[in-house]
Amino acid sequence: MTLYIDPPNWPGHGRMWSHLVSDVSFDELHDFAARLEAPPRAFDGDHYDIPSTSYEAAVRLGAREVSSKEVVRLLREAGLRRPKRYSPRAG
Repeated sequence: MTLYIDPPNWPGHGRMWSHLVSDVSFDELHDFAARLEAPPRAFDGDHYDIPSTSYEAAVRLGAREVSSKEVVRLLREAGLRRPKRYSPRAG
């Protein structure tokens, strides 16, 4: 089981966030997130948003530290990348 996490450099809701991904399956990702005690609402289509306060715990549980570009590459190569949902408010 290999999961990947990028550095917590994404701001939102007064915190910094990382992205946790699997290059194998969403089942693997959900299992790891449950062990990390990430809430289901943290799942964002193809990754979990992980607060900086949980970054070290994810690494201790076995997530490999990679760049944000690497996260996207891993998702694409695994066929797990899902496009962002259209939001009329986003534009």
